Amino acid sequence: MPFLEHLTELRSRLWWTVVGIVVGTVCSFLWANWLFEALSSPIRKNFENVALIGTGPADAFLTKILVAFASGAVLSAPNTFFQFWMFIAPGLHENERKQAMPFVLFSTMFFLIGISFCFFGVLPFAFKFFSDEFISIGLSPQIRISEYLSFVVKLLLVFGCMFEMPIIIFLLGRLGIVTHHQLKEHFRIAIVMIFVIAAIVTPPDVFTQLMLAIPLCALYYMCIFVCRYAEGLRKKSID
Repeated sequence: MPFLEHLTELRSRLWWTVVGIVVGTVCSFLWANWLFEALSSPIRKNFENVALIGTGPADAFLTKILVAFASGAVLSAPNTFFQFWMFIAPGLHENERKQAMPFVLFSTMFFLIGISFCFFGVLPFAFKFFSDEFISIGLSPQIRISEYLSFVVKLLLVFGCMFEMPIIIFLLGRLGIVTHHQLKEHFRIAIVMIFVIAAIVTPPDVFTQLMLAIPLCALYYMCIFVCRYAEGLRKKSID
């Protein structure tokens, strides 16, 4: 496809992605109260004597908007991954273009695994650690709801996106852009980059950074085998 056609296609896919998120957000707003209770449960259960407070007249409404948007982004994930697949499909072989459903299925699965790992694994430990720090200096925690939700939503989406690493490596291996030998060769550099990225995208505490970096290191090791499998599929399709 010519460059301008690529831009037109990209605009179209981004448009449908935004539409999906908006539809998901509107639908989620109907259950905003329940979603707020769900998202606030990690801190309520693991942060001793915490008080979630609002400091502005519009905080309650903005809170509902934020939780609805976060839920809409998750609900529309299959559509987002499908639009991404349709954008890269022109560069694939005819038989590879038919693999849209497995791609969407596995991408959504890894995205949800990342979110679940953060929600049920990382957040409870993180809030228990932060709560102990408040207790150690004798402070009574009063957390602004806007700051709390921004913290939680950011972490959930970051973990979900980072857990897409095996899918991305599979695609790159399938296209012949990356080989498992390259992944092995640059293993040490990749580990350093993972810790740097974890430090950038997570809050400025070592605990949360480690909780993201360690699973990503394990995923990187898994990606070596995923890439090797993708290379085998590529050789078969060429032969």
